Amino acid sequence: MARYTGPVCKLCRREGLKLFLKGSRCLNKEKCSFEDRKTPPGLPPKKKGKISEYSIQLREKQKVKRIYGVLEKQFRAYFAQAHKSQTGITGEILLQLLERRLDNVVYRMGFASSRAQSRSFISQGHITVNGQRVDVASFQIKIGDKVNIKEKMQKSNVMDLNIKLAQSLNRYPSWVIPDYSNFSGEVSALPSREHIDMPIKEQVIVELYSK
Repeated sequence: MARYTGPVCKLCRREGLKLFLKGSRCLNKEKCSFEDRKTPPGLPPKKKGKISEYSIQLREKQKVKRIYGVLEKQFRAYFAQAHKSQTGITGEILLQLLERRLDNVVYRMGFASSRAQSRSFISQGHITVNGQRVDVASFQIKIGDKVNIKEKMQKSNVMDLNIKLAQSLNRYPSWVIPDYSNFSGEVSALPSREHIDMPIKEQVIVELYSK
């Protein structure tokens, strides 16, 4: 299946949760359509009745895929890798792998207002890791890796706005250390479950793929 290119606000409405897919626009209640229309798109009003276990599991998986912007094939590969791990809990390792994606790290550091914008920066060659250009959004970051914004992008108005927003929010996770004055950041540790700031039930996803 190709990557979704339609209105992303519909994805938030479908999951019944603000997924912050449009960056700073999601922080403005007047501009965010999810605030006005929280019902799922294209569906009739909810009817009373029991929701199946499979439906709950499927919606949880779809929610996580949409948060991190990955397709089904990629997501299955992450799950397989997490499931084969000899240490840790499968669900938590799955989330850690998603958090370690380069597009997520650039977003977490505050250099992009959304993961989608971060992927755009990466594909256009504006990001380097340890001094080497990386144009693959799924690149897995390790402890000690240093992420830099190339000089041309440093001078853009978009980057200036993103950094000002990040500084005003001041909510980057403790496992990354951004240096906004030098347009760089460092990964000081691996992300843990407590660093996930979205309501995700990873065990439900594990149960879905374990059938």
